[in-house]
Amino acid sequence: MKLTRNINNCRCAQASDEKQLELITDIKTQIKEKENVFFDMEAYLPKKNGLYLNLVLGNVNITLLSNQAKFAYKDEYEKFKLYMTIILMFGAITCLFFLNCRVTDEIFNFLLVWYYCTLTIRESILMSNGSRIKGWWVSHHYVSTFLSGVMLTWPEGPMYQMFRSQFLAFSIYQSFVQFLQYYYQSGCLYRLRALGERNQLDLTVEGFQSWMWRGLTFLLPFLFFGHFWQLYNSVTLFRLAGHEDCKEWQVFMLALTFLILFLGNFLTTLKVVHQKVQKNQEKVQKND
Repeated sequence: MKLTRNINNCRCAQASDEKQLELITDIKTQIKEKENVFFDMEAYLPKKNGLYLNLVLGNVNITLLSNQAKFAYKDEYEKFKLYMTIILMFGAITCLFFLNCRVTDEIFNFLLVWYYCTLTIRESILMSNGSRIKGWWVSHHYVSTFLSGVMLTWPEGPMYQMFRSQFLAFSIYQSFVQFLQYYYQSGCLYRLRALGERNQLDLTVEGFQSWMWRGLTFLLPFLFFGHFWQLYNSVTLFRLAGHEDCKEWQVFMLALTFLILFLGNFLTTLKVVHQKVQKNQEKVQKND
């Protein structure tokens, strides 16, 4: 009799544990849904422009009042990134293999400055309207704008010619990786939005984020190679800065900027990978 009671008690305990787990899972799902609802509601509330938008646009209301307008602006931003990535890739190929001319180099560097400046403005507008771009991937384009501006002001000379081919080759590779990221991230975001796991205004980024873990880990080798190429650029420029014939301030400044880009990109990507690996290990331990 006692044995039968113990077995029945165990079954009841298991049943109650299963019900509690189902209840907890249901509550977590509801919380996530409510968070998304509140986030969407917040996107329609009037907001003050940040310092950057105030400096560039003035005190202008840039809030888009309908979902249709928000999605249209987001799609236009994504298309702008894609088209400019292709244009910059062919521009770098032309400068490297066909036109060794200072004028074409200046046009290419000016395009880079204009491209990154435009990205920072459009991203700020999208963030004011509900897009989630956080942390380093926001700062990344500001640093890239500064780097492109310094490249634009670097005068013709032996130091410039020593670094020119390396920089153009890096630009070609960077554009290629950005094209890969746009192509695969846009497909991944579409699937996640359909499942309700991502916001409709989430954007593709020039890096690696936690939501890319499922299906986009094959991009990591391309990203890490690009990060270490930035480090290689920095080391090359530091060596050129120590050359006895080097008199341009741009060389040291570019070396420092490439180092900042490497550290920001590499450490941010490494942090995301480390966090996802830890979470996966915790899930495996719980299942065991």
